[in-house]
Amino acid sequence: MSETAVLPNTTPAPKVGFVSLGCPKALTDSELILTQLSAEGYQTSKTFEGADLVIVNTCGFIDDAVKESLDTIGEALAANGKVIVTGCLGARAGASGDNLVRQMHPSVLAVTGPHATQEVMDAVHEHLPKPHDPFIDLVPGAFGEAGVKLTPRHYAYLKISEGCNHRCTFCIIPSMRGDLVSRPIGDVLKEARALFEGGVKELLVISQDTSAYGVDTKYRTGFFDGRPVRTRMLELAQALGELAEPHGAWVRLHYVYPYPSVDEVIPLMASGRVLPYLDVPFQHSHPDVLRRMKRPASGERNLERLQRWREACPELVVRSTFIAGFPGETEAEFEHLLDFMREARIDRAGCFAYSDVAGAVANELPGMLPLEVREERRARFMAVAEEVSAAKLRERVGATMQVLVDSAPALGRKGGVGRSYADAPEIDGVVRLLAPQKISKQLKVGEFTQARIVDTQGHDLVAVPV
Repeated sequence: MSETAVLPNTTPAPKVGFVSLGCPKALTDSELILTQLSAEGYQTSKTFEGADLVIVNTCGFIDDAVKESLDTIGEALAANGKVIVTGCLGARAGASGDNLVRQMHPSVLAVTGPHATQEVMDAVHEHLPKPHDPFIDLVPGAFGEAGVKLTPRHYAYLKISEGCNHRCTFCIIPSMRGDLVSRPIGDVLKEARALFEGGVKELLVISQDTSAYGVDTKYRTGFFDGRPVRTRMLELAQALGELAEPHGAWVRLHYVYPYPSVDEVIPLMASGRVLPYLDVPFQHSHPDVLRRMKRPASGERNLERLQRWREACPELVVRSTFIAGFPGETEAEFEHLLDFMREARIDRAGCFAYSDVAGAVANELPGMLPLEVREERRARFMAVAEEVSAAKLRERVGATMQVLVDSAPALGRKGGVGRSYADAPEIDGVVRLLAPQKISKQLKVGEFTQARIVDTQGHDLVAVPV
């Protein structure tokens, strides 16, 4: 009986270029799309020119982000010609009411909104048919159930929900990403376990409102490894801390609104289950400004909350974001914000000058301030914020801290760069590691080292590995 030789498929795999813009939540959308592309046998291209088509995951939150997204789409069209657009900007309408991306770049192949993996894949299939023999269960570079990650291998973002139930007057995210939809807690914990088992040493929990996790499901009880777990921030943090412990990994909470329920999580931070780090978007301090913003938390009690949290967990580090020059903000209200910064001693703070993004309700409020006033207040705010941050950093000098190594050329013989528990990647400072004093001491990316803080440098610490 003759046998027919099975020849390998020699057709080159189709290549997709990919650009991911915006926040970590958009990055996790990109990771889902790339995981699916990889599972279906597509390859990624590092250049627009070397790709068969390009996907641009956009941001549409503030004007600068919109411009960057539109410019990137234009660059991809000029270099490649075949572009699929997804992400928040894809959900925005232009001045005429038509889709903004289509209006500015009518030649794009397809436009979808955020968290639209299937719609993006449908567009890819239409314009770049998938390979004939994909290895469906082989995803190179992936973390099992967690899929492909765009972050360095030692840290990863874990998205626990989509959308937001708040209607803050300066924000258009709910109109693009919809109301809060919490992921099933079993799925979240499975992904977290896959990441820890794959070598991730820092898990960054993200959402639009982490404190509200499970509100939409009435804190439904889910299951993980056959045991019941409530869909709620406290139970999630407890379970993530348990999963992280055998791997010596960190769990970091982002986008935590200052609700009273956050008080329950502070003991987990004090015990070391999760990092004593809270990313709390206060936005302002004055009650009247917060009311005009329609913020879900009252400004009067935030100082009290901070004081209680720090009493329960003295190591707690708080980072936050604020808006200067909100419509109607008086000089007295702005001074109130500066006083709050000095008294609250926020460890890390960022500030935006109010951006009158198309579609934001706040644009209709009386008292829109001139752009130069908004920018001047932002600069004054940052001067105070940096003064507070620098003073807090100086208090670290002499301490020995655990540092996660992000960069260590030549095994750190001449030093490297890492982060302490007080430093989230990309947004906070770093720990600049000097050359180790012991010749035998090595630094490895993705591993922890102990380091003695010897100095400060701007927003950063300087330390000697020990």
